[in-house]
Amino acid sequence: MQLDVLAVLNNERAARRAAIVVTSIDSGKQRLVKAADIGDDPLRRELAEHLRNGKSGMEETAEGRVFLTVYVPAPQLVITGAVHISQALAPIAKLAGYDVTIVDPRTAFASPERFPDVKVIAEWPDKALPPLGVDRYTAFVALTHDPKIDDPALLHALSRDCFYIGALGSRKTHARRIERLKQQGLNEADISRIHAPIGLDIGAVSPAEIAVAIMAQITERLREEPEVERPRGKAAS
Repeated sequence: MQLDVLAVLNNERAARRAAIVVTSIDSGKQRLVKAADIGDDPLRRELAEHLRNGKSGMEETAEGRVFLTVYVPAPQLVITGAVHISQALAPIAKLAGYDVTIVDPRTAFASPERFPDVKVIAEWPDKALPPLGVDRYTAFVALTHDPKIDDPALLHALSRDCFYIGALGSRKTHARRIERLKQQGLNEADISRIHAPIGLDIGAVSPAEIAVAIMAQITERLREEPEVERPRGKAAS
């Protein structure tokens, strides 16, 4: 890889930002396209598709034959609530390639014995969450049913660009949650980002089934095809 391209790529990866290296098969010339700049690129449709599925590959384009090498940060799942659903959800998410962190100040629940091989932080969300680097490659799930834990956690997630935010609870529970969040200054657009009741509607009842429904909804959101941005200041062709 060309050194100038590698230097920029390393900076993007360190900041957990996606990027794609475009290599011309004919000339060997390379250029790096940052995720934020895809909408302005002549290959925006091809780049957006490869960024969506996270896979590198060859493309025939107006620029000729190119290889697109995709660099996407590892997805992470942050769960507030060391509950029974979390015990099922954490291993499923790890199998799907997620880095999993569980946050719960209740030390009786947040223990390594209950969550082997999972990062567990027995702290309140306002202390535990800021160092985790919650970003657009983060799925965020609130499962405690305790507003003192879930509400601050959701406020943190909603202030970031998480690709998925979900919260456990019935429609009545969520309606009360909405009122509390509005009192914290959030508007309807902010709150509408929360998937609640959480998970795909598959009739899940047991903690394991609910975990499957949650992971399925996270996957569905992750793989949704993004709208290709129009180049700024130009009409789309």
